[in-house]
Amino acid sequence: MMKWLLAGFILLLGGCAQQGNPKEVNVKMYNPDGDSLGTIKVQEQSKGVAFDIKLSGIESGEHAIHIHEKGKCAAPDFKSAGDHYNPDDKKHGLLHPEGAHAGDLPNLIVSDDGSTKAKLTAPQVTLKEGKTSLFTMAGTSLVIHERKDDGMTQPAGDSGQRIACGEISGKNKTKR
Repeated sequence: MMKWLLAGFILLLGGCAQQGNPKEVNVKMYNPDGDSLGTIKVQEQSKGVAFDIKLSGIESGEHAIHIHEKGKCAAPDFKSAGDHYNPDDKKHGLLHPEGAHAGDLPNLIVSDDGSTKAKLTAPQVTLKEGKTSLFTMAGTSLVIHERKDDGMTQPAGDSGQRIACGEISGKNKTKR
């Protein structure tokens, strides 16, 4: 009898654990006019989080994309998204010797037709609970900038104005 009770309790705990944060979310990206640019699929990996990007309606060229510390995308400037996501208090830039922010990502290349498809990885973040979870109480967001990130300049790589934003949201939010 005790074995059956223990087995039932373990099954119950396993079911509860699976009700936590999702392993995948879709982030809808918008420009300052509120036009949809497409979706970025955010998916938990064995190390970090992968971003499967499929967007259109962006000026051609190279653009910075970052994870920001707040899950709010108020147009037209998207400053409501706050600064870069940086739970470990590092310097900005994938090339900086004291970096990078957890929210720093490689630049996006946008085609002449305004579309981009890319797969990027953020190795320092997770969709699971914890210090580097993207599901914080304030939320997080993805922001695309008007220019490329130079990988060094503080605090945002000299990447210019914010031209697109999408809120990352999940079921549970982790306190930090």
